[in-house]
Amino acid sequence: MDGKALYQNSLSLLIYRNVFDDAIAQSFLTVLQNLDRPEIAIVAYGEWFSELAKRRQGWRDYLLTRILTSDNAFTQQVHQTEILNELLEAAEHDLRVLQQIYQCGSRQFFELINQNTVRWRDHIDDEEINIRRTRIRQIQKQLESIEDWSIALPDLIAFYRQFGTGIFAEYAAFRWEQGELRAIANPDPIQVDALVGYETQRDTLLQNTEFLLAGLPALHILLYGSRGSGKSSLVKSLLGKYENLRLIEVTKSELSALPTIVEHLRDLPQKFVIFVDDLSFEEDDDAYKALKVVLEGNLTARPQNVVVYATSNRRHLVREFFDDRPRPKDANEVHHWDTVQEKLSFSDRFGLTLTFEPADQTTYLKIVHHLAQQAQIELNSEDLEFRALQWATRHNGRSGRTARQFIDFLKSELS
Repeated sequence: MDGKALYQNSLSLLIYRNVFDDAIAQSFLTVLQNLDRPEIAIVAYGEWFSELAKRRQGWRDYLLTRILTSDNAFTQQVHQTEILNELLEAAEHDLRVLQQIYQCGSRQFFELINQNTVRWRDHIDDEEINIRRTRIRQIQKQLESIEDWSIALPDLIAFYRQFGTGIFAEYAAFRWEQGELRAIANPDPIQVDALVGYETQRDTLLQNTEFLLAGLPALHILLYGSRGSGKSSLVKSLLGKYENLRLIEVTKSELSALPTIVEHLRDLPQKFVIFVDDLSFEEDDDAYKALKVVLEGNLTARPQNVVVYATSNRRHLVREFFDDRPRPKDANEVHHWDTVQEKLSFSDRFGLTLTFEPADQTTYLKIVHHLAQQAQIELNSEDLEFRALQWATRHNGRSGRTARQFIDFLKSELS
């Protein structure tokens, strides 16, 4: 295999150029470019080896992942009804080039540098099992069995249309910070079946989310109620239940960006829940106007793949003071009461409001027993309940959060 020729071919990529944007691919190209300069090639090989080892990823597995998550002019257009012929031809050209690079596996790459070092591997088994990973394995097997990768272009288009591209293909949880979307590599792993005591609210939220995933009209939801009742945990648990769902956390301070975020998501194949935790507004806070636009829409049609789920400890999201209420002597605003009503009715702009009442003793103990069973705590029922009630009295009162803290403490104590 001619390393110099392979390097020259990589420069001819038209639309998949960003496959080589990161440190691993750049190190690979640096080796190919400097085969006649071993002092440079061996350093670049070490960087290539080290980065793959950190990710615990095989070279060919890595390269295929880069191709399947590439966000470029072609993969962006596959979500539309018609793809430009020029982009199709460019994609076919690039796939043939990428096939040559893929065929330069770890063994061939190791032989090219001709140095006394260690060879990496092409494949490392991924223990994660889901629809997307299964489809990736199928595509990889297909590509390794055909002579011309351009033949597989229709299958790649189908993959992009089903699973998306870029960070939305790699991650399920995100946070909007300082004007950009940042992926969350390790989201809270809480599962839906870990939450008990509010089954009606849970089932309503799940049903609405399934409407969203099915492409049916889904409602924005306000989860309102006492602290520690599991409102936020319930929203976060959706990630573990629905594979094609993406969760984007937006803080109150970033709410003004909501219309921009929604427009960015409009044409993507995934379904999105925008999660706003602990929502409330001060009297002079205009951020609720941006949320109002998303909840009610404007001249732009509301996207069918986005809903807002917000949690709050307040039924009235905009704080109101007695001094806000109109009195006969007030002369600053003619229709002052209209302003007050707009603030008070803001929560009504959500399609659904799920109320989480404070946990009574029966509900609290039900949660404790459920969590104890999941944690495999072997303690008789009377002792468990006695200690749980003592914990609630001494700490934060009866709630789902208190129950979880008690079980975590008990598990450590008994281990």
